[in-house]
Amino acid sequence: MNRTDRAVGAVVGSAVGDALGAPFEFGPRGVFTERFPDGVGTMCGGGGWDPGEATDDTQMAVLAGESLLERGGLDLPDIFGRFRRWAAGDPKDIGLQTEDVLTSGEPWDLAAALHFQVNGRAAGNGSLMRATPSAVHFARAGRTATMDAARRIAALTHGDRAAWEGTAVFHELVRVALYGGDPLAAVPETLAEVPVGHRARWAAVLAADWHPDDATEFNGAVWPCLGTALWAVRTTRTYESALAAAVDVGGDTDTVAAVTGGLAGAVYGADAIPERWTQPLHVPLPGWGDRVLRAAELASLARRLNGDETAAVDSHR
Repeated sequence: MNRTDRAVGAVVGSAVGDALGAPFEFGPRGVFTERFPDGVGTMCGGGGWDPGEATDDTQMAVLAGESLLERGGLDLPDIFGRFRRWAAGDPKDIGLQTEDVLTSGEPWDLAAALHFQVNGRAAGNGSLMRATPSAVHFARAGRTATMDAARRIAALTHGDRAAWEGTAVFHELVRVALYGGDPLAAVPETLAEVPVGHRARWAAVLAADWHPDDATEFNGAVWPCLGTALWAVRTTRTYESALAAAVDVGGDTDTVAAVTGGLAGAVYGADAIPERWTQPLHVPLPGWGDRVLRAAELASLARRLNGDETAAVDSHR
């Protein structure tokens, strides 16, 4: 398996996790097992989502990834502008915090910080959920660069540094996996790059003995979301079983499964993702007319982000 296989696995795998988990959002623990007692889960739809339909998690991820390609690198005002256009396109779902920031009318470099000043809380998992394409793009730049980019993209919508650091850790663990390393073994050295004031809390939820039952917040928060993704990968042996474990935790199932799918996809590669999950996968893009991406388009996006395709990207602007 090469880096391209892993990059496609990460991007498509995150989208699949998002769509797989969406119908179970806010459900109880064991919700996936109850629906699929034989362990063979399908894209069932429900909760307002069609079978295989990806949510805001993947929609924002695609927009960030396409900006990186079309702008030739990190253009934060451009990413924010795409997010704002998407938010104005009446998406089916949008996080409350993200919506407040994107519709505030404040400039790109102040909106999230001002929101945090007023509300005092901004450590949701909304920057983590969309991070897989950018993790693939910046992997070639090395640990410091990918973690820095993650923080800067996260800060567009999340003023709390806890969200920045969780997204940065995810970026680095995906980078390790893309190069064939063990992301679980890389946790200690990755945590060493987290500022001291945030390190202990992240070390607790990323510890080898941490379990989702140990969470002190709903998994819509960034800490248990990433902690659950690592737990799901650590306690299973396949992409499919990692996703099932993530959804079965309940709660914010689409995002937890999207994050798990990004990491597990990088570990196991594209071929590990069942066709019964990729075939119905589709990603509408509110704000971009009737544009819808399928698994093939996501795979192409992943290859370009990985540096494998040099063809220009249609901006659809």
